[in-house]
Amino acid sequence: MTKVAWVFPGQGSQSVGMGRDLYDNVKSAKAIFEQADEALGFSISKLCFEGPEDELRQTINAQPALVTDAFACLEAAREISGSKLPAPAFMAGHSLGEYTALAVAGVFDFSTAVRLARERGRLMHEAGQKRAGAMAAIIALEEARMTEVCRESDTVIANINCPGQIVISGAAENITKAMEIATAAGASRAIPLQVSGAFHSPLMQPAVEGMTKYLDATSFNSPSIPVIGNVTGTPLTNAEAVKTELRNQLTNPVQWQRTIEYMVNEGVSTFIEIGPGKVLTGLIKRINNEVATRNIGDLEAVRALGQ
Repeated sequence: MTKVAWVFPGQGSQSVGMGRDLYDNVKSAKAIFEQADEALGFSISKLCFEGPEDELRQTINAQPALVTDAFACLEAAREISGSKLPAPAFMAGHSLGEYTALAVAGVFDFSTAVRLARERGRLMHEAGQKRAGAMAAIIALEEARMTEVCRESDTVIANINCPGQIVISGAAENITKAMEIATAAGASRAIPLQVSGAFHSPLMQPAVEGMTKYLDATSFNSPSIPVIGNVTGTPLTNAEAVKTELRNQLTNPVQWQRTIEYMVNEGVSTFIEIGPGKVLTGLIKRINNEVATRNIGDLEAVRALGQ
């Protein structure tokens, strides 16, 4: 029997117009957007559907918007395709996407996930304002050499996404230096990312303190389906492990390559990316091109699943 994993995208996958077709055509998806608006006290759905783009891209808005849209995609898929949506043996989410995965696994409910995502986005943005940070994607430089580059430039590895793609994080001036060193060391490209801070680095420590208060005030269940943690690349098995993961995740690298390799080693041969865009599908194919991938990111994809 085919083992399936569901994966949920993180910040950067958002786009204006996302979820509109689902809201207009699928009752359960519309209900999710309405629930998010109610939970947040403003219309995140209007921001998803109409933008403006620079406002949707802001960390404080992008994070709850992505949780909402991914959830709407999943509910629409469940409503339209029923049993044709294969149940997951594992789940994972990239950075913010981990909150979506945990909500789907019943660790907390959807409204709580949206509120936590909004708070996380706010705290990360504020941490970025306290100390100007930046991030960059480094292409085609192996991890060992990248570790040296980070040491030379006082930056850190923020994401190990797939072979040949590592994201670094740190103070803005240090990232510029790191990009120069990486290029000189043989990286094919060094691409600055449009972010408001040095995510997944020690510069996010102020966000950890604020987020800890919110996490401690939230009741957590153990995951009903194993969720593979970003920080460890192994399953989160109980509520305490989840809280530790969500705290550590803010200042530690996202081990996406290790996460996918873990699931493949456990027998997963099909990955379904649920939510907008195809970022994770691209990364997964570069980690292992023998696995099957599928995206559920809009009405057309949801309907295709049901056929």
